[in-house]
Amino acid sequence: MTKTLYSKFDKKLIASLPVAEFKGRIITILTTGETEKAVRYLLSQPILGVDTETRPSFKRGFQHKVALLQVSTYDTCFLFRLNHTGLTPALVRLLEDTTVPKIGLSWHDDVNALHRLGAFNPGWFIDIQHHVSELGIEDMSLQKLYANMFGQKISKRQQLSNWEGDILTDRQKIYAATDAWACIVIYEELMRLKQSGNYTIINIEEQ
Repeated sequence: MTKTLYSKFDKKLIASLPVAEFKGRIITILTTGETEKAVRYLLSQPILGVDTETRPSFKRGFQHKVALLQVSTYDTCFLFRLNHTGLTPALVRLLEDTTVPKIGLSWHDDVNALHRLGAFNPGWFIDIQHHVSELGIEDMSLQKLYANMFGQKISKRQQLSNWEGDILTDRQKIYAATDAWACIVIYEELMRLKQSGNYTIINIEEQ
């Protein structure tokens, strides 16, 4: 079956779409010991989705340090609370790993944010933004890409919440996990469509 894609997805249509959420296990990591175990598990997986969250700053010229690194498999997402653990040796090992592909979106910005916490040489990371244009898609946001490819909405309501709070809310956890997991789903669909050619692209002119 041929999939119809749009060069630019109409943001006004997103509100009416059904919501997409990560349905797997979400595990919050608060200590160095937990980080070691989590990284060992993650590096045994075939593919990972990655993202970060930072407490929003409403003061011009000031930016908080990244507070959360979320790393997801198909069915399990670990939320590393960096404002508690810092960039541990295990996390450096994960970030420098060259054996497991880690899929992100605009990952260069995340790397720069993580470098404020410590030094590391980025390993095998794949940025979705480097691949969507090969299909003729011009949108670069996760929400628009997911809506375009799957006809579902990823909610962004928690994006500007406090990621340094004592306890993350359930909604924050689901939001963070969904963003990391969605990177895997989008990337694998991009690769499937690219290899099969089973898609048509409708060019939307700039209004």
